Amino acid sequence: MKSKRYFNTTGFCMPERHYMVDPLRNQKIIFDLIEKTQYFTIHAPRQTGKTTLLHELAHRLNKEGNYISVVFSVESAGYRSITEETANLKIINSLYESCELFISKELWPKKSLADEKCSLQTYLNNWAGSQKKPIVLLLDEIDSLYDDVLVSVLRQLRNGFQGRPKNFPSTIALVGLRDVREYKTKVRPSEVSLGSGSPFNIKAESILLGTWTKEEIAELYSQHTKDTGQIFSKKVIDRIYELTGGQPWLVNAVANEIVEKILKSDYTKKITLAHAEEAKENLIARRDTHLDSLLDKLKEPRVKNIVSAIINGDSLVYDNFNDDLRYVIDLGIIRKEKYDIIFSNEIYREIIPRVLNFSMQENIREEGMTSCYIKPDAKLDMDKLLKAFQKFYRRNSEHWLERFDYKEAGHGLLLMAFLQRVINGGGRIDREMAVGRGRTDLTIEFAGDTFVLELKLKRDSDSKEDGLDQISRYLDTLGMTKGYLILFEIKPSSIIPWETRVKWENVSHQNKKITVVEM
Repeated sequence: MKSKRYFNTTGFCMPERHYMVDPLRNQKIIFDLIEKTQYFTIHAPRQTGKTTLLHELAHRLNKEGNYISVVFSVESAGYRSITEETANLKIINSLYESCELFISKELWPKKSLADEKCSLQTYLNNWAGSQKKPIVLLLDEIDSLYDDVLVSVLRQLRNGFQGRPKNFPSTIALVGLRDVREYKTKVRPSEVSLGSGSPFNIKAESILLGTWTKEEIAELYSQHTKDTGQIFSKKVIDRIYELTGGQPWLVNAVANEIVEKILKSDYTKKITLAHAEEAKENLIARRDTHLDSLLDKLKEPRVKNIVSAIINGDSLVYDNFNDDLRYVIDLGIIRKEKYDIIFSNEIYREIIPRVLNFSMQENIREEGMTSCYIKPDAKLDMDKLLKAFQKFYRRNSEHWLERFDYKEAGHGLLLMAFLQRVINGGGRIDREMAVGRGRTDLTIEFAGDTFVLELKLKRDSDSKEDGLDQISRYLDTLGMTKGYLILFEIKPSSIIPWETRVKWENVSHQNKKITVVEM
């Protein structure tokens, strides 16, 4: 019998239709802020449960009967050419139309106030003044607004703040991808700042919605087990946590892929680790809307700078005021782990390089044929593969890198593209990348063999020795004694000609056998 509920990957969750973890389970702070008539912000990456939380919160508050609560989006005013007057009208209409979903007709604001001469501040003032209960307004997609419209909305809310709770909403939550405190800088492209203060300096708290823990993933999956009897084992849950980093959309998407697509809703079949791996590959290959929208951000210059640094292992100056870094963290693309800045989860770590070098993969033809590099015993001939890449790199790299969008990371991405065409025939590549490591580590599994490659840009005369030390330490962590150090010369061939830069050398270093491949 098919379950009435399923793993949701589109829109906000509804408990009668979807498996879901209570979004308000750890949010005592929100209820405390509402009780104290405070304004606050909620921010988190896309599809991490913000709208689900808002709907659950509004419905709970309305059911308890102490507040009037409505969720509405300002996205209808989210385009650059809109005037402040038109934006006010669209936002007011959005609020009015959303009331039907949350409160009874007698509690609605008056539609007659929504004309071109009415400001948002006046509209909210009149609505609050006509009600006996305090209003809790949950304003979604705040960061869809641009420039002067954003500033205008924030200032109107700030100006009305003093009249709460009788003449203005008692509590307002602004919800989006980014914390509103960051809007005080670079809101207008032509100006450095809005001034010394934030246009929304009345907020009491900034609440970041985190990713799910293993325990929360287990709780979600246990609901499916209760409905169907089909079990997600602890090993499978642990692996899905590694793949997703607890990102809610990915957690649901992997489970949905396994249950409905791979096992075709046959609940008698056992869910295995192989199913989790297959689901990961399917999601990456299909690039569903969530992944596509995430990857679209890779085109932005401020994202490009951070992503390139992670792929190359370059250093960044990090502090809490580094706007680019904070922006990419808020998008959910990267995260901080102890001292490292890395991609947020294994799926992102896999799909981002693949997308960035996709055009390369498609244009690598004869060199990328798997059969050319397979030995008679079906094992991979890594030496032959890397020597072929040296030739390919010498012939093509300058042309490719010149027209490549990610020039700084292009050397490593070109090698990954070359390898991917071959490894896809029967193996897999695991990538380890982080800001400040000074290299990228690749572990390739193929036909029972493991190959370790370290990619490093040759920036100075010490790069080779540093690389040998680094790969030796990495091999120690893996319990291995053999690896490949790939050194990319970043100076053009007009300065260092190909005849002297292309080298192949087998060396012994710290009791390890290292093949040094220079190009």
